[in-house]
Amino acid sequence: MSSTLRSMRLSATRCRSFAAGPSHAHQSLKIANARYNSSVSRDPMTGELAKLPDIDPSLLQVVKTDSPKDVPHPSNLVFGHTFTDHMLTVPWQMLEGWGAPKIQPFNSLSLPPSATVFHYAHCLFEGLKAYRDTNGKVTLFRPDMNMKRMNRTAERVAMPTFNSDAMVELLKQLVRLDKHWIPNQPGYSLYIRPTMIGTQAALGIAPPKEVLLFVICSPVGPYYPQGFKPVALYGTTEYVRAAPGGIGAYKLGANYAAGVAAQKAAAEKGYVQNLWLHGPDHHITEVGTMNAFVVFKKPDGTIELVTPPLDGMILPGVTRDSVLTLAQEHAAGLIEIPELTNKLVVSERPVTMGEVKEAAEKGNLVEFFGTGTAAVISPVDRIGYLGKDVQIPTGPDGMGPVSRPLWKYLTGIQTGTIAHPWAVEV
Repeated sequence: MSSTLRSMRLSATRCRSFAAGPSHAHQSLKIANARYNSSVSRDPMTGELAKLPDIDPSLLQVVKTDSPKDVPHPSNLVFGHTFTDHMLTVPWQMLEGWGAPKIQPFNSLSLPPSATVFHYAHCLFEGLKAYRDTNGKVTLFRPDMNMKRMNRTAERVAMPTFNSDAMVELLKQLVRLDKHWIPNQPGYSLYIRPTMIGTQAALGIAPPKEVLLFVICSPVGPYYPQGFKPVALYGTTEYVRAAPGGIGAYKLGANYAAGVAAQKAAAEKGYVQNLWLHGPDHHITEVGTMNAFVVFKKPDGTIELVTPPLDGMILPGVTRDSVLTLAQEHAAGLIEIPELTNKLVVSERPVTMGEVKEAAEKGNLVEFFGTGTAAVISPVDRIGYLGKDVQIPTGPDGMGPVSRPLWKYLTGIQTGTIAHPWAVEV
């Protein structure tokens, strides 16, 4: 037992340093042979700390497929079931750092059954989209935010971090190669899934010494192809999604696997998705896999847009941040969002299901919606809570007076009809 403990402590000591995070900004991604050093390791011979190579776009190898697939008709697309011709892979080893990136034909991964991803949930991922505007220009929506969050998640589970700018450059190159997969129709996009997994072929709870970062792409259509359809939520009190100090604020595979049973239970009760409630006061945290927003009407006629604060249990969603930022800028008079009230107050504060229920009973509940990459905004029309349904107002099109103009403005940025620095050209 003592030798096992010593081995685990030694392994943790050797691997602790690479979770320190990115540093040393580079001069330009265009500089030939530039290196991105963000990881350090202790030399096993000298004991000295040494910088390890970070992800370097100048080392990218591109192997194009010799058997390109037929691009399916947009009407046949099912979210997450169709993938483009190519994928990106970047290996990492504890003593060597990040290896050469490679764009290669989409294919299966070969992993030993002892790989740590299968046993200790060393798995994290991101989700973002590329859009094509009416002039054919392709853009990524806020990829820097996704890479920043991916690094935070990697640190949380003692996996290696990387230079975010370098990774964004690689994403651009992958999308450039497969951009013809983006349907040239309104509402369609290319969903991009960066993923990091532990691949070390060994059992034992410790930071993995080998990791694979890979990216796959999937063409997707509008989340609501027939128009917005509000969803019914079940206020889950039987399960707990996250707790203070846990992993709720990180995009880990373990978070999503643990939520499937609650979602299944909600479906069996006749609801589309579950609403995560926390603690004895039933604080609202998330809507299934989305961030939650509530809109209240105040006695003076002011409209309050509320979302729970980032308290360590809630995922810092990119769409959440985008909706908040746009609403705050509109409320401050920095931008004008058509059709959105000027009597708007934006709050990041705790909100309970009891407050929502009381507002609904008094006629002061304006709307309730979720936000996420896939749906952007998802309106809610009822919430099952303690044996009864709380009815949520919705407009004729399924949306509300706050979510509708925010959705129009945000999707305008994403699709290029509204110029904005969040849209990053590929």
